[in-house]
Amino acid sequence: MRMYDIITKKKRGEHLNEEEIRFWIDGCTNGTIPDYQISALMMAICFQGMDRGETLNLTLAMRDSGKVLDLSRIQGVKVDKHSTGGVGDKTSLVLAPMVAALGIPVAKMSGRGLGYTGGTIDKLECFPGFSTALPVEKFYQNVNRIKMAIMGQSENLAPADKKLYALRDVTATVDQLSLIASSIMSKKLAANADAIVLDVKTGNGAFMKTEEDAIALAEEMVWIGNSAGKQTSAVITDMDQPLGYAVGNSLEVKEAILALNGFGPDDLMEVVYALGIEMVLSADMAKTDDDAKALLVQTIQTKTALDKFAEFAEAQGGDQRMVYQPERLPVGKIQLQVQNTQEGYVSRIMAEEIGLASLILGGGRITKESEIDLSVGILLHKKRGDQVHPGDVLATVYANDMEKAKEAYGKVVCAYQIQNQPVQHIPVIKRVIR
Repeated sequence: MRMYDIITKKKRGEHLNEEEIRFWIDGCTNGTIPDYQISALMMAICFQGMDRGETLNLTLAMRDSGKVLDLSRIQGVKVDKHSTGGVGDKTSLVLAPMVAALGIPVAKMSGRGLGYTGGTIDKLECFPGFSTALPVEKFYQNVNRIKMAIMGQSENLAPADKKLYALRDVTATVDQLSLIASSIMSKKLAANADAIVLDVKTGNGAFMKTEEDAIALAEEMVWIGNSAGKQTSAVITDMDQPLGYAVGNSLEVKEAILALNGFGPDDLMEVVYALGIEMVLSADMAKTDDDAKALLVQTIQTKTALDKFAEFAEAQGGDQRMVYQPERLPVGKIQLQVQNTQEGYVSRIMAEEIGLASLILGGGRITKESEIDLSVGILLHKKRGDQVHPGDVLATVYANDMEKAKEAYGKVVCAYQIQNQPVQHIPVIKRVIR
């Protein structure tokens, strides 16, 4: 078998069989196929596409390119959740403790953030001593004991995806549906939970800018997951403005703790409950959406989810006192208030601009080697639909460098759009795909 023939076949729009796809992925993983041929095939895929059979075979080949976790030693239906990423997305910090408090095991692997803000792991490192570098045995023990553990993504997990993504990033082949879906799902299938719930963002601050594209991606990933024997569902959620009010690592942790205390922003909790319902149903803990939500609400009202978050933080070396005393979390020394100058209503907050402001402050990574400042970020005071008057504070910029603070301030000013008329409500939950 020759890579040249596989490239030619796809260039002509023909179907690649499982053997050909595995030949490509095996050669990618072991280095026997050069980068220029791998890139050529991906460009051919961008032009000709892949059918669902090809996409599934590509996903499974990437899953099998490295280690697949064996979660059989964890009791119960293991559930996992994945977000396609957004601005102010601290959902996992609220959702995982709620689900774990119901006795549903959450065995989650997460990566560090690359872009606007840190990932889940970066946020958790706001707790001094917290570590996701867990030995697999400890990971299993924690999930069995407290029903929740988050560990860093192993280098041996779907290594072919890392190679392909690095090449996609520099060859303008990132935005192809099959390549996106197989990249995400190969890692989720390698993590090997019994059920997978996907949070697919759409809007200005999301990778998928249109709802149509987000639905297409969600449907593809749900089909892949179910075809691979995993109960999979997806929720399409709005990212045309930041989720919640806090953007930036420690600020988002504080907001997550507020949510676990029963004071979460409406849009954040709407997303948390929509995803949580899917996780509870997947674990057969409830038969209807309403029953599942009632169970989740109870974990907030009784503070069992808050206590579970503290237990989880301590189990992974973190200072659990910060869960009960969030004022201990780091905060930027410089604070600039962004004031409104006109009468009207907030019609839009460009999530991407807010994300870029956080990146400027040091709250995100431009490269994998970049160091994150956990204490910086933006706290929004007005959201879409709010009435505003001249002099009202729209947002506060938290920084440790005045020049960066001023630059971020400008981005935040540009992000806010004000109109004269009241703003029509835009739903946060667009669709659920099962």
